[in-house]
Amino acid sequence: MHVLVVGATGSIGQEVVEHALAKGHSVRAVVRRTSNTRNLDPHAELFIAEISEPATLIDAVEGIDAVIFTHGVSGPTPQTSELVNYGAVLNILDALKGRQVAIALMTAIGVTTRNSSYNRTSQSGEWKLRSERLVRASGNHYTIVRPGWFDYNASGENSLWLAQGDTRANLNPSEIGISRKQIAQVLVESITSPAANGKTFELYNKPGAAESDLEPLFAQLQSDNPSDPDGPLDKAGMPATDEPIRVLEALERIKGYKH
Repeated sequence: MHVLVVGATGSIGQEVVEHALAKGHSVRAVVRRTSNTRNLDPHAELFIAEISEPATLIDAVEGIDAVIFTHGVSGPTPQTSELVNYGAVLNILDALKGRQVAIALMTAIGVTTRNSSYNRTSQSGEWKLRSERLVRASGNHYTIVRPGWFDYNASGENSLWLAQGDTRANLNPSEIGISRKQIAQVLVESITSPAANGKTFELYNKPGAAESDLEPLFAQLQSDNPSDPDGPLDKAGMPATDEPIRVLEALERIKGYKH
């Protein structure tokens, strides 16, 4: 497949680029003009764009078969959370205008906990949750992955633990760690996996050896309900009646591209 990686210079994005190339995909990496691309695999095509500026992404999606989102913002504020965490997903979907591609979206554990102190300050989680809703509404083959704490897995914890319901975000990082390399593996392999299509899950490591075949893990998960904007076991945290008008309008626009 021809894969577009958004957030390619980040710690997960670099791993995604490397794993996608190793799986035989061609990769187009979205980077900013000022990005440090020294650690990106040289076999990736670099595409200079600003993910918060829709006009720069029109050509980025030309000819692609899949998009993997690994982007994020450091020190998020309500403004940057909307502009980046949510805005990049909206802008890519607008650029596609309903053209069908496979999507893997990385968000985070705890996105359903709107009343956490971190979210009240940054709004990071709620804007990531809104980005999930956009992807579910788009009609594409998609997988939404909510990883735990990067590389907090202990020695000997290499088996993958896929959970649903977003109920473990308050645990100690050492209890819900996940290898960066395995996050990348799951994201890349989900875009070609029938069993991963339409699934939302949290991703952790547990004691045991790494799995070579991820299909049984994807298959055991409950599928998202097409009539529900959220994950299948998520607690309702952001009813549509409380959403900003601009968010509701964007969601309807993305739904409209399917028709």
